[in-house]
Amino acid sequence: MKQTRHAGQPATLRLCDVSVGGLAGISFEVPAGAVATLGGPSGSGKSRLLRAIADLEPHGGDIYWRGTNQSECLPQEWRQRVMMVPAESHWWFDRVVDHFPEGVEVDYRAVGLADATDQWQIDRLSSGEKQRLALLRAITRKPEVLLLDEPTANLDPDNVIHIEQWLRAIAIEQSIAIVWVAHDPAQAERVADCQLKIRDGKVLAS
Repeated sequence: MKQTRHAGQPATLRLCDVSVGGLAGISFEVPAGAVATLGGPSGSGKSRLLRAIADLEPHGGDIYWRGTNQSECLPQEWRQRVMMVPAESHWWFDRVVDHFPEGVEVDYRAVGLADATDQWQIDRLSSGEKQRLALLRAITRKPEVLLLDEPTANLDPDNVIHIEQWLRAIAIEQSIAIVWVAHDPAQAERVADCQLKIRDGKVLAS
């Protein structure tokens, strides 16, 4: 794994013999400040594994963050610390601003959007704008682990690079451990400290 400013810290996401769906015997670690990409064929279980880590799907084995077992936390407490951003984001209110914590300053420009975005109606957003806002929404909630399911799938090439660089910087600056589902090998090379790949129901590091 490449060296990062936080690689030596004890804050680590650790999976021990995790099983979910067709996956079994999954064990790996991602330290705070690092990005691990997760690749594999469609239907191989990438999203289900993220959901298991987020305590959104039953699974076998043990998952730890900062030495605390997922099973020892209330689900809502775990999900505040270990947050998943799905491939398709969910929106409940009419305006963008209503999806962000009240009183928190939101830097829309960080994801390439204008300050006036906060007053936009959700139904006017493109899929790429929704994807960038979903990432920003997650960051404003101060997670310690981010689980990203193809976070740039709906973005044009320029925004892909911008969001990659922004997420890498956020991981280091805020000591966030990131597990990032990435289908593009070139993207994995750009963003990953460690590349994980699903093969025959196992997760292998490369």
